[in-house]
Amino acid sequence: LLLGPPGAGKGTQGERISDRLGIPVLATGNVLRNAVRNGTDQGLAAKAYMNRGDLVPDAVILGIIKEALAQPEMKGGVILDGVVRTVAQAEGLSNALADLGRHLDTVLLFEVTDEDLVRRLGGRTVCERCQTPYTGMESGSPCPKPGCGGTVVRRMDDEPQAITTRMKAYRAQTAPVIDWYRGQGSKAASSSAKANGTRVLTVDAAGAVDEVTQRVLRQLEE
Repeated sequence: LLLGPPGAGKGTQGERISDRLGIPVLATGNVLRNAVRNGTDQGLAAKAYMNRGDLVPDAVILGIIKEALAQPEMKGGVILDGVVRTVAQAEGLSNALADLGRHLDTVLLFEVTDEDLVRRLGGRTVCERCQTPYTGMESGSPCPKPGCGGTVVRRMDDEPQAITTRMKAYRAQTAPVIDWYRGQGSKAASSSAKANGTRVLTVDAAGAVDEVTQRVLRQLEE
């Protein structure tokens, strides 16, 4: 499970870890869009909320995640990105995994300073179709990802004031999540279920992308 503030590089690192470990990335936004597009039961439920302009409830999001985790390509392991933002979602994910006879092995917590985040996000654009993030690419440019055909845009929530607001929300919501996962790991470590404990690994997300990837891989190997 990848955790960290907006702009910490979770998406980029998730893809790199995926390539190295040979397991897929499951990102909430992509899974939600696929479920809506494919007209699954949970996707139709999500679409009804979205059409009303309402937030999709945790129960529906977790239902979509659970459907995706049950697919054959997910059997060998998966990297979860953007799935957990609150303690309630962490508890819901834990229950969904238990229903599937699975557990969360590792939380990777990416840490970066506010100054770095403002600098990164200030130069970030994203493809409006495939949601691939780019740095230093002008808004309005065609997405360079083969076969996409989308347009690169700058998101309103990447403006400096919006970044500050997002950071406040992240810290308020996610600090309890980190404590919750650390508590789960401690409980497992003190029982016979140690193998199913969740470990929380903190990763310094500052610096070049390659450097951060090496830090992640070293932590996982250790």
